[in-house]
Amino acid sequence: MSRIGMQPIPLPEGVTVKISSQDVTVQGPKGKLQRSVHQRVTPQLQGQVLSVHVSSSADGALHGLTRSLLNNMVIGVSAGFSKALQLVGVGYRAQVKGQNLHMNLGFSHEVVYALPQGIQCSVEKNTLLTVSGIDKELVGQVAADIRGFRKPEPYHGKGVRYLDETIRIKAGKSAKK
Repeated sequence: MSRIGMQPIPLPEGVTVKISSQDVTVQGPKGKLQRSVHQRVTPQLQGQVLSVHVSSSADGALHGLTRSLLNNMVIGVSAGFSKALQLVGVGYRAQVKGQNLHMNLGFSHEVVYALPQGIQCSVEKNTLLTVSGIDKELVGQVAADIRGFRKPEPYHGKGVRYLDETIRIKAGKSAKK
C-alpha cells in the first residue's frame, strides 16, 4: 500500500465532490475540475473526507498518484496555484494584452504566447510574471512553456527563470599570463 495514498483528503468549506463511476468532479469557490481515475482505483466520499482505495497492494503507485491528483484538484478549486517567473536581460519585458502574453526576449521579433483557457497571467514592473490558475498541471506547463522561449544561459544568467531558481554562473575565459 502507498503511504501517500492511504492519507485522507479533508475537504475545505465550500468544496463539493461528485463521484460517478471513475469520474471525479470537484467544485469550489474558484471553479470546477473533472478527472477520470484509473479503473483499479476507487475514490470514496465519506462526509467531508475524500479517500482513495485500491484492490491490491501491487497498485501502490496508482494509489499514491491518484490521491495526489485529487488533492491537487481540491487545493486548486479552493486556493489556486501560481508560479512566478522573472525576465533577466537588457530590454527583456512582457505585457499582457487580452489572452495573449507579449514578450521581448532579445530576439528580432516579439514573442506572443496565447494563454490557455483557465490561466491568468499578471505582469509587474515589466519583468515579473505571475502565472495562476486552478489546475496545477496546466499552471506548471504554461510556466515551463514561457521559460522555454529563452532559458537562462550559464555565462550571464540572461533569460526567463523561475523566481526562486538559482542559476550557477560559469566563469568565462580568462586571459593567459
